[in-house]
Amino acid sequence: MDVSGEAGATVPPRSERKFGARPMKSLRKIAGIAALLVALPPLWLGARAAQEQGAAAPVQEPPPPDVPRLSDARAKIIVNTNLVVLPVTVKDGSGRLVPDLDRDEFRVFEDNVEQRIDVFTNEAFPLSMVVLIDNDLKTKYSKEVERSLDAIVGAMGDFDEAFLCRFDEFFHPGKGFVSDKDKLLTELQRTKLSGRSALGVSDGPFDPQTKINGHAADGSPAIAESTRTIEDQPTKALDDAVFSAAQLLKDRPRNRRKIIFIVSDGVNGGKKFNKNTFDSTVKELNSHNISVFSVGIGSAFFDRRFERLSQYAHATGGDVYYAATAESMQQFYSRITEEARNEYTLAYVPRDTNRGKEYHDIEVRVKREGLTILTKNRYYTGGLGH
Repeated sequence: MDVSGEAGATVPPRSERKFGARPMKSLRKIAGIAALLVALPPLWLGARAAQEQGAAAPVQEPPPPDVPRLSDARAKIIVNTNLVVLPVTVKDGSGRLVPDLDRDEFRVFEDNVEQRIDVFTNEAFPLSMVVLIDNDLKTKYSKEVERSLDAIVGAMGDFDEAFLCRFDEFFHPGKGFVSDKDKLLTELQRTKLSGRSALGVSDGPFDPQTKINGHAADGSPAIAESTRTIEDQPTKALDDAVFSAAQLLKDRPRNRRKIIFIVSDGVNGGKKFNKNTFDSTVKELNSHNISVFSVGIGSAFFDRRFERLSQYAHATGGDVYYAATAESMQQFYSRITEEARNEYTLAYVPRDTNRGKEYHDIEVRVKREGLTILTKNRYYTGGLGH
């Protein structure tokens, strides 16, 4: 049966009309699926990249332990970021700490201009410290150091924390800041000073120096002797190690004592083996109020190899001791932590000095005669608040 419209055109049967509409719908579906497929890879790659980026983000160190309520002095140091904070050690002629000085016995000068002391306290501050152990000592000294390390735990207070690291030609960080003494003791007991690139890896039956087919017995790569000494020149990167240790400490709270505790013979490879200079490292240390304390390992304390340890101590307000046996090292570990924890704390807001300068020289004096004062000798303007 033919059906005609008003214009005389023939209308196709229903089956033919349906057959003609279906391809159009199918084409639209195909186009939509194709567009989705084109869009999916970038979305998937973006999600994958975000996931990988998140996985690569550094793990944030947990906050250090502390007392439930801070003292007024420590609270002010946190709140007022304009304060210049000076940890100050005072010793008598016999090298003993002098704990009984009052505020009015101190005088502070910045760029030769006397400053008013806004915060003063002789209370003990908790320690945040990086223990930086020389991984390339002579064998007789490395064995003494290994025997002595347990004493570091005994020298720590209840609210102290330590980050155990080693260095040789490279910097080898440990497992993060630890305040649990049992965990720290375990980490210290597993520390083997063997020139290896991992901290505490020698738990098996092999000696750390044992090599099989040119590799260490546990499978880790052995460090060839030629990479450690070139033409009788030391290759240890002490400056780089101190700089790296400062990066670990710089974000710890500024109302704690931040110290680098070096156990080393003081040998340094110089410019050829350090990316960071002494001056740039001291700037980093003083910008974040980090002091360097050292135990110089060896029998000849007057040897020039200890000069770098002494320079860091002098520039940052730290101290240095010299030891050759495990017993003397253990005594000095306790002495250093006691000294750092019980320093006087002086703080002031700078007045009447040129704030446009990059750094400012500091001098601290006491009225009582015959005393030795240890504190940093300058600070950098950009470091206020750290």
